[in-house]
Amino acid sequence: MPDLLLELFSEEIPARMQTKAAEDLRRMVTDRLVAEGLVYEGAKAFATPRRLTLTVHGIPARQSDLKQERKGPRVGGAEAAIQGFLKATGLASLDEAKIQRDPKGDFYIALTEKPGKPTVDVLAEILPIIIRTFPWPKQMRWGAASAKSSALTWVRPLHSIVATFGIETEEPEVVQFDLSGVSVGQTTYGHRFLAPDAIQVRRFDDYVAKLQAAKVVLDPERRKEIILADARQLTFAQGYELVEDPALLDEVAGLVEWPVVLMGSFDKDFLSIPDEVIRATIRANQKCFVVRDPKTQKLTNKFIITANIEASDGGTAIIAGNERVIRARLSDAKFFYETDLKTKLEARLPKFEQIVFHEKLGTQAARIARIEKLATAIAPLVGADATKTKRAAQLAKTDLLTEVVGEFPELQGLMGKYYALAQGEDAAVAAASEDHYKPQGPTDRVPSDLVSVAVALADKLDTLVGFWAIDEKPTGSKDPFALRRAALGVIRLIIENNLRLKLKSVASSHASTMTGYDESKPADLLTFFADRLKGQLRDQGARHDLVDAVFALGGQDDLLMVVRRVEALGKFLDSDDGKNLLAGTKRANNILAIEEKKDKRKFDGAPDAALFKLDEEKALARAIAEVGPEASAAVAKEDFAGAMTAMAKLRPAVDAFFDRVKVNDDDAAVRENRLKLLNEIRAATRAVADFSKIQD
Repeated sequence: MPDLLLELFSEEIPARMQTKAAEDLRRMVTDRLVAEGLVYEGAKAFATPRRLTLTVHGIPARQSDLKQERKGPRVGGAEAAIQGFLKATGLASLDEAKIQRDPKGDFYIALTEKPGKPTVDVLAEILPIIIRTFPWPKQMRWGAASAKSSALTWVRPLHSIVATFGIETEEPEVVQFDLSGVSVGQTTYGHRFLAPDAIQVRRFDDYVAKLQAAKVVLDPERRKEIILADARQLTFAQGYELVEDPALLDEVAGLVEWPVVLMGSFDKDFLSIPDEVIRATIRANQKCFVVRDPKTQKLTNKFIITANIEASDGGTAIIAGNERVIRARLSDAKFFYETDLKTKLEARLPKFEQIVFHEKLGTQAARIARIEKLATAIAPLVGADATKTKRAAQLAKTDLLTEVVGEFPELQGLMGKYYALAQGEDAAVAAASEDHYKPQGPTDRVPSDLVSVAVALADKLDTLVGFWAIDEKPTGSKDPFALRRAALGVIRLIIENNLRLKLKSVASSHASTMTGYDESKPADLLTFFADRLKGQLRDQGARHDLVDAVFALGGQDDLLMVVRRVEALGKFLDSDDGKNLLAGTKRANNILAIEEKKDKRKFDGAPDAALFKLDEEKALARAIAEVGPEASAAVAKEDFAGAMTAMAKLRPAVDAFFDRVKVNDDDAAVRENRLKLLNEIRAATRAVADFSKIQD
């Protein structure tokens, strides 16, 4: 079947937009093809700085004919309805209609056939619409409007379009359409400087080969492979190691069509700056990679450039130009760093009085004071040194007012650590400056130093409690203050450090000092934590019904205990005893639900042993009397595995009861007594979980 080749050739497309643009082009074209009844075999899109390209293979040469059956008015119906039916269906008269009988009477039926169009004609209709409605995040209007079309809005001016359609063994057709005077045909262009002449292409394989010959690597993944391999080889050859940076690699691959890797250097004096500052400077200003010594893991005075041209001088001028810019930028960075070192961190604190954190939550100074107080309160709860924690909380935000962080906001926290160490602060205090922001995502490192943990918890809890107090909670997909991320950070800090922390009391105590305090708000915040924990446990593979079964018992503010209980319950239900006890418990729940609804009352209260007629009733009562206290005692000692082991003892008694005992006995007193016994099963199992929430 025929293939489509589409290339949109333009001025430089910003690197950050290329990946999404390629995917949008693939999606928009293939969605329209399917909507037109043209099911394809495969599609792939590509992007370079100057082109978006799409190939779709295995498209039918034409649409299938479409047969439609349309029901009309009743035979003998109103004349106006009949005339409307004829006009809508294109029938000349009712003689061309069929009559269909159904229980409501006889109706006219129009059978029409719409012939399919050649695919090339369909493409000629849909492609200009797709190009005109392309969802660029930023666009520019260019070109003059004509009698046939309006000026075009696009990310950058379009120069030409390749649009061919056909099978491999034949000359393809050009998809003809008009788009603000942009030429549409089989002509494209190679590298802007190395091969600027026009190229005639036919189909995708031919197109890729000719672009390669014209110094254009079409596939961005291939460009990344070339850059990474050449950079590794170049650094290794000189005894160094490339500091790999996937995000920078993505960006650089979007800046070049023909990657050429070169190495430059800078003055060794700049190595007195922290490595992260050097890397941020070189990365941000010149999109270059830094290089380290594999023996020391410290940066060297080398960097890797990715040029877009094979220069006649071997890249000497390109290297010199980059070195000149980087020298100037590193001079600025060194000045900022050395200037910052002249001012003590605590001396910056008064300036926070003039900076508003949030209009309803006060200044940054007020927030730092809250974090300091909360961190000091949390310290003994997590085993952290209170004095160090207080000092760490006091200094943790101060690097926000430094010159380096002003230039490179992504270094906040890290620079605080460097400045704290430089002024002689304790290592734990300095580390908290960097680590109190962590974890910021599911793959981010979780601090383990207890001072950092206490400050990190205080920072995130102050944010959550504060925004809950002023009713600025996440709604739907909107979370402008990243409160979901903060809650997940608290959860990971607690779980991965095995911390026992009663969140409700901590949140309530902190909230009581804030304007807008309401006891219901910490309770609502606790529900928010519970929902985040449920989601995290599900993501880690825990069954959602087990999470619900544990949360149904209430008391979810000790998150570590919730996790341990879910883990123990999961292991228990994987055993035969667990599966069978679950089945028996759910049977008891179902019977109780039916009978309680029928009698409109609960069958609670202790059963009367004098009414037990059968040995199985007596055995079950004895088992419950033994197991209930044993399981509750184990839970009280937080021995959840032991609680599950105790629960397992119920299994034979429950099985025997349902095998031999008729619950709905003819004697009303005996029936009620047996239903109370079933309620005892339910009550005993609730020592570990609400079994009614667990799926079979």
